[in-house]
Amino acid sequence: MNVLLTGSAGFVGSHIAEALTAAGHQVRGLDTRPDGLGDPPADVRDAAAVARRLEGVDAVCHQAAKVGLGVDVSDLPDYTSANVQGTAVLLAEMARAGVGTLVLASSMVVYGEGAYTCAVHGPVRPGPRALDALRAGRFEPPCPACGQPLAPGAVGEEAPPGPRNAYADTKLAQEHLAASWARATGGFVAALRYHNVYGPRMPRDTPYAGVAAIFRSRLMDGREPLVFEDGAQRRDFVHVRDVARANALALERAAAAPPEAGALRAYNIASGDPRTVGDMAGALADAFGGPRPRVTGDYRLGDVRHIVARPDRARRELGFRPRVPFAEGMAEFALPHVTSS
Repeated sequence: MNVLLTGSAGFVGSHIAEALTAAGHQVRGLDTRPDGLGDPPADVRDAAAVARRLEGVDAVCHQAAKVGLGVDVSDLPDYTSANVQGTAVLLAEMARAGVGTLVLASSMVVYGEGAYTCAVHGPVRPGPRALDALRAGRFEPPCPACGQPLAPGAVGEEAPPGPRNAYADTKLAQEHLAASWARATGGFVAALRYHNVYGPRMPRDTPYAGVAAIFRSRLMDGREPLVFEDGAQRRDFVHVRDVARANALALERAAAAPPEAGALRAYNIASGDPRTVGDMAGALADAFGGPRPRVTGDYRLGDVRHIVARPDRARRELGFRPRVPFAEGMAEFALPHVTSS
């Protein structure tokens, strides 16, 4: 299969390029940076460049995006331009070129908070956490009906979206645009909702990096990881090689027999082994030999409390099963420092 991979020089994209090449596919890259695939830099918002890269392509794997929670509202134009406008240009050129298969890098952030159950009211969707509660150290979202504590669970793809920050808004917009493209063209979209991806080549020293990279950067500098809230936030940390393999499986599944032409099908790409942020910080500190994490009680308004997934659909329909266990993955993530010390 001939595949156009946007974001091919990025953290996730570079691993996908390797996975697709190893599986025997021909990969053409599109990134604003050199990507090792021999393709000159180009921007996904450049329609002419996208049109040229789409010639002879069978499917597109769209990873190009501005990622991270963001710093403040000044980031809104950049997020919208890169993620929404870039995707719109790509989809328009795919329609013109007659390319009908798209694997889209979506995210668990489209859900907002995860799944919760109230002992009185059953399954509920809590609203955004109140600022006064966060300031007082009350981090668990209460039942929106009675205010009682909630039991967190795992979210499935059928859950309604509830984005809580600019990045999440743009990832959901990507899904909506892709679904419209699929309906108009009869194409198929596999939207892979990544959970917390980590692993080799993860960027460091940037406010847009993931929490694993931020913790590792501090440990590499000999400083303790700073854990927000109380460290009990539940997440699903999934290794980048597993994410890359999920993309390869989704492309091959779509090419062989799309589950539903003219539609978007969402898949949680997760380990199925939830951990707390404190667990992750502790595992990295152990691999580095310290210093130990420090729980700060700080918070960010755009963060959610718990978001873990049910990966059953990806296992059933794509044959996706994560292979990198948490402890092994975190030890490898620390390896560049450990082996050089």
